[in-house]
Amino acid sequence: MICIYKYHIFYLFFLALFPFIQSKLTPNYYQKTCPKFLDIMKETVAAKQQLTPSTAGATLRLFFHDCMIGGCDASILVASNAFNKGERDADINLSLSGDGFDVVTRAKNRLELECPGVVSCSDIIATAARDLVVLVGGPFYELGLGRKDSLVSRSVDAENKYPIPTMTMDQVINLFTSKGFTIQEMVALVGAHTIGFSHCKEFSNRLFNFSKTAETDPKYQPEFAAGLKKLCQNYQKDPSMSAYNDVMTPKKFDNMYFKNLKRGLGLLATDSLMFEDKRTKPFVELYATNESKFFEDFGHAMRKVSVSNVKVGKDGEVRNRCDAFNNLDTN
Repeated sequence: MICIYKYHIFYLFFLALFPFIQSKLTPNYYQKTCPKFLDIMKETVAAKQQLTPSTAGATLRLFFHDCMIGGCDASILVASNAFNKGERDADINLSLSGDGFDVVTRAKNRLELECPGVVSCSDIIATAARDLVVLVGGPFYELGLGRKDSLVSRSVDAENKYPIPTMTMDQVINLFTSKGFTIQEMVALVGAHTIGFSHCKEFSNRLFNFSKTAETDPKYQPEFAAGLKKLCQNYQKDPSMSAYNDVMTPKKFDNMYFKNLKRGLGLLATDSLMFEDKRTKPFVELYATNESKFFEDFGHAMRKVSVSNVKVGKDGEVRNRCDAFNNLDTN
């Protein structure tokens, strides 16, 4: 009983402290210490996106995967070593595209030359994701800055913490609501599938030997399914084979993802479920017909994600390199 009481007191203290933690993040955090921060970020992500158009989707996914485990603290960037297997090497994260990591490294290198030891890797990820969304046609949303980088990164912490295509809608909803997101915010965030790609192994079960009565998932539009089967026919030999999440406008951030769901063009099983479940379908239909509302809600939800369990003060550090703790003995 005493332990429960102590936990309750701690929880109340945390709730009282949370607004204070959020207030520590301000849009002009680097105005005096690194005034060219925003310009350097925009230039770096634009150059990388032009070089590799998959960068926007890759970085957005990297941002989500970072924030889902322990908050937005750049723990996803830490490389494994002989003493510790990092979060980035958890099975679920092995499919993350190198382009997301690369754009963060490029930005960090430039910022270290401009203002050494000032800008955190966690602020770089959050800002890169936002700037890339804008660059490919999505909404601008203001970000608070001043995050510190994590002092811990463990692959074990990432187990069973991400939504995966084989989940039921109950499981997906429970995962998001357990982190404080409403169902509408969840649907808006999943709209990020309007850019990026998924590997064939993530939806191959819908294409080959789907059931005893149907080789292919009947929820797929037939021509779409035929194209996917041709694309992914050798995916077991080449695990890198993939398809765009949005087959219609794959390089543009828009509301086409939601329109696709109504046409049987949802790539992942969880995509199709979004249009079937009575809890999520109204929001899918709303965003399919109102892109402005989608953009508004996506920006709001992204701001909410970006302040998830952020580290400030002595709870973190500003890493000299994004892939390693400053104290190499930390794990």
